[in-house]
Amino acid sequence: MAVLDRFTAADVPALGPAEAEAAAGKWTNAPTPANLPGNGLAQHPMLYIGEGYNKMFLVNEGTIIWSYSTGRGNEYDDIWMLSNGNILFSRMQFVAEITPKKEVVWRYDAPQGTEIHCCQPIGPEKVLFILNGLPPKLMVVNIKTKAVEVEHVLPAKSLTDPKTVHPQFRRVRYTAKGTYLVPFLTMGEVVEYDKNFNEVWSYDIKSPWAAIRLKNGNTLITDEADKLTREVNAKGETVWELKPDDLPAEYRFINTQTCTRLANGNTIICSRGGNGRGPQLVEVTADKKVVWVLQDWKDLGPATAVQILDDPGIPENPGESEH
Repeated sequence: MAVLDRFTAADVPALGPAEAEAAAGKWTNAPTPANLPGNGLAQHPMLYIGEGYNKMFLVNEGTIIWSYSTGRGNEYDDIWMLSNGNILFSRMQFVAEITPKKEVVWRYDAPQGTEIHCCQPIGPEKVLFILNGLPPKLMVVNIKTKAVEVEHVLPAKSLTDPKTVHPQFRRVRYTAKGTYLVPFLTMGEVVEYDKNFNEVWSYDIKSPWAAIRLKNGNTLITDEADKLTREVNAKGETVWELKPDDLPAEYRFINTQTCTRLANGNTIICSRGGNGRGPQLVEVTADKKVVWVLQDWKDLGPATAVQILDDPGIPENPGESEH
């Protein structure tokens, strides 16, 4: 929150040197239902992205105060605002860090035949991501020295068919204990590895798009195929779960890819929606009471990921930001 004024400074250009306008979809004429729970765009200050619209949004006090576009193509999947105000994001063809003034300070381009759908800062100088490919690789790069500090081949269903590259992985997270939490989207399991890539924990689930190791030690998993978010303990027991049918019909999300667990225990579900149909963000309490529904297709596009900016935690410290 302390760095948001940098995004509205007089020297911030309307269009950065590496920026390219992304055309909005047909959803812009979609109506916003009346009397939705919460305060609309004013509910949370947030950094917001979604597949299908390569334009990121910074929202504060109910207003979009800054945006950044990377043009046509696919696709935003992961994003972080860092303590210094820079933004780290993945866009399938590359992962990059930009300043509030829209300057690119670091970029790693995916080699031909590979894709990048995730990223995470580890301390002030390192970035974790997975390179989908034949074979896929988990990587940690030092953005100051450019050195590749970790490069480990991950298993995949096929190491010969290029068609299997795109759906291999969407998220990876480095935990507070120094382990790697890896959701295998097409192989139907979440696997935790230690620093030597020995498997220390796993959980089978149909289509894990994302997984977060929570501060309570549990793991919060988003299953894209079944449109559910499930919290499991170390024994693999379900301790909490949310599906669209758990909510009133008018608040049900059409699909889901990621979620964010807030410090107050609430969970925000992100949904790509369907070209203006359905909510983009739904916030529920631990007992599944809906406290906020964002359905604003005039100002925003689909929601794949959101970072709530007034939630406590230093983004570069693994495990402090549960998103």
